Amino acid sequence: MDIYVTTQGDCWDSLAYELYGDEKYMQLLIEANWPLLDILVFPSGVEIIVPDMPDEEDEDSPFWRQEDDEDEDEYYSSVDEPDEEDEDE
Repeated sequence: MDIYVTTQGDCWDSLAYELYGDEKYMQLLIEANWPLLDILVFPSGVEIIVPDMPDEEDEDSPFWRQEDDEDEDEYYSSVDEPDEEDEDE
């Protein structure tokens, strides 16, 4: 977590873009600085708490490119495999 000192004219969206590279992180800044929510355009000298950027997956990537917390031995198949119980019959 870092501290950023505003300059005259800073806004939540411009701060998010400057600090994180994307305006979508504006909510992250606002939640960390809730008492400052009523300020739309900052004067100079206001200290802003800058939380660490959360780890997130690219939501636009296909499922096979996203990291999975499940067992890596699993695989996908379009063919249903019989259960072990079915093999005994």
